[in-house]
Amino acid sequence: MTTATTQQTSPHAAGRRAGRRAGGPRRIGSHLFLLLAVLYFVVPLWWLVVGSTKTNSGLFVGSGGALWFNDEFALWDNVQQLFTYQGGIYWTWMRNSFVYAIVGGVGSTVLAVLAGYALAKYRFRGRNLYFSMLLGSVMVPLTALTIPTFVLLSQLGMINTMWAVILPSLLSPIGVYLVRVYAVDAIPDEMLDAGRVDGAGELRLFFRVALPLLRPAFVTVLLLTTVATWNNFFLPLAVLRDPQLLPVTVGINQWQALSNAGAGGEQVWNLITTGALVSILPLVAAFLGLQKYWQGGLSLGSIK
Repeated sequence: MTTATTQQTSPHAAGRRAGRRAGGPRRIGSHLFLLLAVLYFVVPLWWLVVGSTKTNSGLFVGSGGALWFNDEFALWDNVQQLFTYQGGIYWTWMRNSFVYAIVGGVGSTVLAVLAGYALAKYRFRGRNLYFSMLLGSVMVPLTALTIPTFVLLSQLGMINTMWAVILPSLLSPIGVYLVRVYAVDAIPDEMLDAGRVDGAGELRLFFRVALPLLRPAFVTVLLLTTVATWNNFFLPLAVLRDPQLLPVTVGINQWQALSNAGAGGEQVWNLITTGALVSILPLVAAFLGLQKYWQGGLSLGSIK
């Protein structure tokens, strides 16, 4: 009996070993590709961290090379200069970026969740047409909309105000699309019908039934819209003139233009590098802070 069992199981074991041998080259290739992808994304970030520790001259001439530290560690001096240069205007730019990102990100997420839920769970005339127009707007690059947006805001008298950046940021077609696609399968129609039979109104159904199930989509859209608003460059560059209203992206670009002026301008490359590093820290904190809600929402949805 033992011999028969061994004879029956040995072909399966041989097949598994053959499969592992056949999949070996594919596994090595996929791991190599992932390693190259990691290096592609990590090397610029590593250079930013290393560059923030160097002096203005050490960025171009140093003992450590471009991707390693110099003998002189100037990170704390760079941070101190960054927060005091031009009267500490970097603080103002960071505050403006927080206002634009929070108001624009939260506002666009709320609108995207409401619109996506309505497109997914309500039947009304023109729904497919509206969704087709939404898909078409996703394909339009944001840079192509900068000039028409500038003209519209100019006619409304909103140029050089915070509203010129906040109002366009409230629209997120890709956010509406993501919520709509997620809500179709995440919220069963039977659950909503059962709530209506029990006498629940539409608002109560949305806040008590639909919104908890939409938490992963909500967090995803919130991250995408907040990052997009924080990194927004062309729109603030076109509609803002007052340096006190600029976000950190446009403000650092002004310092870069000053440094590119050569002998006629002040060289502040160390402040540009350090300012870029400091500007990404809130985004890293946002991703790390919202990750548990994101994963928790996905697990909750899989259990239900």
